[in-house]
Amino acid sequence: MKPTLFFLLFLTSFLLYSQTKVKDTITRRANIGYDQKGNLVTFKPETPPLIPIAGAPKPSYSYLWEMGDGHYSKQVEPKHVYKTKGTYTARLTVTNNYDNGKPPATRPKKVAVNEIPEEIYKDIASIEDQNGFSIQKNCDPIPEQEMVVILSYQNMENYVSNGKLYLFYNEKQFKNNNFELMDLRTHAGEREIKENIIASVNDLENSNSYLASSENLAPAKKHKITTTEEDLDATLLEANKTYNNVSILEFDDSNPGETRTIFYTFKTTPEMIKDTSAIVTMRGIFVPNRNFKNHKIKNLEMEIVTSHDPNKMGSNGSFMNYRLVRFKRVKFKTRFQNNGEGPARMIRLETDIPEMFDKKTFQIEDMYPQCPICPKGEIPTTSCLDTIVRESQIFFIFRNIYLPGSNQKNVKEIDSTKGFVKYSMKFNEDFHKIKTKSRTAIIFDKNEPILTNYATTRFLPGISIGVKAGYNVYPSLENSKSYFVGATLSPFKSYRYYGQAEFLNSVHTYDDKVTVRDEINQSTGNVQLQRMTTTVDNKNINWEVPVLFRYNLNNYFGIGAGIQVNINVSESKELTLKTETFEGTSDKFLLRTEYFTNTASNTFTDVKTGFVLDFTGGFARIGPSLGARYIMNFKDNFNYFQFYGIWKF
Repeated sequence: MKPTLFFLLFLTSFLLYSQTKVKDTITRRANIGYDQKGNLVTFKPETPPLIPIAGAPKPSYSYLWEMGDGHYSKQVEPKHVYKTKGTYTARLTVTNNYDNGKPPATRPKKVAVNEIPEEIYKDIASIEDQNGFSIQKNCDPIPEQEMVVILSYQNMENYVSNGKLYLFYNEKQFKNNNFELMDLRTHAGEREIKENIIASVNDLENSNSYLASSENLAPAKKHKITTTEEDLDATLLEANKTYNNVSILEFDDSNPGETRTIFYTFKTTPEMIKDTSAIVTMRGIFVPNRNFKNHKIKNLEMEIVTSHDPNKMGSNGSFMNYRLVRFKRVKFKTRFQNNGEGPARMIRLETDIPEMFDKKTFQIEDMYPQCPICPKGEIPTTSCLDTIVRESQIFFIFRNIYLPGSNQKNVKEIDSTKGFVKYSMKFNEDFHKIKTKSRTAIIFDKNEPILTNYATTRFLPGISIGVKAGYNVYPSLENSKSYFVGATLSPFKSYRYYGQAEFLNSVHTYDDKVTVRDEINQSTGNVQLQRMTTTVDNKNINWEVPVLFRYNLNNYFGIGAGIQVNINVSESKELTLKTETFEGTSDKFLLRTEYFTNTASNTFTDVKTGFVLDFTGGFARIGPSLGARYIMNFKDNFNYFQFYGIWKF
């Protein structure tokens, strides 16, 4: 082969290879290992190395094992005894905490149980302390990653029951759906059904049995713990107004005291809310007996995260309606985890409090470890939570507690190393429409503080419709009279900067300049003076569409600037020619007067654009105010002033 031909083939191959994108197919994987003795199986995870985050605590894995028979465990190496012979599909979900990589992927593994010794079988742990109904998660949601929701229910009646389960998800308050249900795993014959909840809701709304408002005007029910309710129709109506999606299951033959578990795999959508301080929820409803309306409700709260950091702060005030929020209690939650090699005896949370909140309304909603509030003025000798309120901070101090460390010897349950404080406050009487940010410094005993993310509260824009009326002054026009009425559209009660659009309809009359012309007529032998006076009366109907960028100086004064389009919708011109005839060359002897009138009308004859400067005084953000405006047109000498009154609702 000639050297030139060889070189051309080599160059072509190189260019083709260089233009092909090599896709990274390397995936971190965690494998399921196990040791088996009869029906006793000890599971062991095989995980890839962790990738530390610079400056973060030591990375670690947390685990969710599904044994394939409805049992589960969060231990690292759980032991499980199977009740009956068969082949079971074991699953493992691994969450990487303080780790720079993605969660390791796993594959299910079959476990064959061929012999059952005559030993006492350990059934699923009772959830009686949770009123027979619980919802858990293996981790908080991260955009475009999977998570598992664990729903457990227990028959607390003294008879075999047939019931129903609802799991509502994807709250309507968010623009896009946050979750997609990927898989549903049942182990006791539960079956998925379709139910026309919307139809039943419409039927219900035609009655007087439920008067709740979709705007949350009625006090919201708390589902911090599992609550028991009796009006199932009202509960479903409220849930349907709150959530977009629901999964409904029916179950049969649940024995007294029996606990069953269902596993849901959700994938977070690419469009999910990215606010890492936002709290999203799912709601479970457990109907123990399908023939009755008694039911149990439990909410699952989750915080959006970008990495699995157990030390985190969140708030339910991410998207609030400013019109309805005055009496709302905004809830905050600070979570923490002891990652040490020993227990923590004191935990101190130093939390920022934005000045817009009224610290006098502060109250504790929930906490873990559970303990009473420390008595004031005394040195605590037992476990308690001490709260110290400062000007811009609140200190939460867990005293005399025992919170195990995740790296502590013999600690198998990772959840036992976690805690939280949940509290709420109202806004001050005079609070503005601005977002707030706060975070917490977490101090375990005498260790260095760990800073959480910022918890952000913000308001939805809302809509404010205003009515406006006033008078236009045209300095360059004769006998000008111009009145207008209209409407404005702007965000509700904006704090400083905001945009405003308007539509104004004005009626404008004015005169053109009067022209007078004298002529001497000698054609008849008599000398006569003819005086011709021409006047034009104009009547216009205009549409004015200003778009302004405004700034509130304070509660009472605001300024603005923008552009305006002025459309001449209808124009009517009436021309009057007045002819006066005098004897002689002077106007002393009037012989006769004659009039000639001509009217012309047109529509959409002219479009003017201009620049607007505006000033208002009164109630700048909401309510009545007076204003003055100067409009400078880009062409023609048609500048004018505008004086008006406006009321924003």
